[in-house]
Amino acid sequence: MPYTIPIGPYHPALEEPYKINVTCQGENVQDVDIAIGFNFRAIELLAQRRNYLQDVTLVERVCGICSNVHTMTYCMAAESIAGIELPRRAAYIRVIIAELERLHSHLLWSGVAAELIGYQTMFMEIFALRELVMDVLEAISGNRVNYAMNVIGGVNRDINDPDDILAAVRKIKATVEKVVIPIFTTDATVKARTAGVGILTREDALAYGTVGPTARASGLELDLRCDLPYAAYGELGVNRVVQTSGDVFARVVVRALEILESIRLIEKALQNLPKGPIRIEDLFPVIPAGEATARAEAPRGEVFYYIASDGSDIPLRVKIRTPTYANMPSVRAMSQGQQLADMPLIQASIDPCYSCTDR
Repeated sequence: MPYTIPIGPYHPALEEPYKINVTCQGENVQDVDIAIGFNFRAIELLAQRRNYLQDVTLVERVCGICSNVHTMTYCMAAESIAGIELPRRAAYIRVIIAELERLHSHLLWSGVAAELIGYQTMFMEIFALRELVMDVLEAISGNRVNYAMNVIGGVNRDINDPDDILAAVRKIKATVEKVVIPIFTTDATVKARTAGVGILTREDALAYGTVGPTARASGLELDLRCDLPYAAYGELGVNRVVQTSGDVFARVVVRALEILESIRLIEKALQNLPKGPIRIEDLFPVIPAGEATARAEAPRGEVFYYIASDGSDIPLRVKIRTPTYANMPSVRAMSQGQQLADMPLIQASIDPCYSCTDR
């Protein structure tokens, strides 16, 4: 006889409060139902009560891990309405910060995955690496989280010592290549725990509208940095990381290899950092009446912003869609027919962020 087990909203396997109702027959999962809303903060409504400058600070609080991509995408939408052309140096700095953020996010997820698999030593190694990434971000922005780098029309801070940043990034790269990549891509224990678990077929990934590493692990070649290049991605070029097996192992491998790709992009951007201003001269640009959308590739997938302006200094409408909101329904397809004991690993494999989702 089928029975239902609630996981959450508070559970040791969950980083944030949300609830999964798992319907089982014996130890086999038949169906799952995900309940969200425990982190609702009305950020979209608050954004419509503050001016554009204040909103940049507000949307940075949508997510603690990928805060930068939210401010960047918001600024891109506002810049589109105002017809602002971003200085090239600012575009390169935006890429550097975005890829450092992706590096930080993927390392954080890799550490969580290592702990769920049972690799406590690997967990500690990865979190030590993550500290180095946060040190680099602090050296550039002055902050370990919520970097406050983006403004409408450019960035707040310049990179005055690219050689020092490059040396720090290469130190991280050496450890990633020596420790992280070999274990996550070839280790027998990792494969035994993740291969064939939580399979999401290409067809299901497309039907559920998945984005980011979750989609790319199922064979969908979706990456906004390639498909709709923004900032300096068109000049730097991005290599898509795609796997086809669609299981948890594929999602592990995609993120592991994307760590290396992020490091490559950071190195290339630092080596080719153009001279010039880091923001437009007008510190408080007027946003005329109009509307625009902006999309960017966050660590978990596509972030979407819509801004409508009536010509005042307060936006008429701000709409946000985050990647976890798109990926979350696919957990149902991943879970059906799987073992109950694998549920913590399966739900974690999409790298869920319910702070973003609930906003």
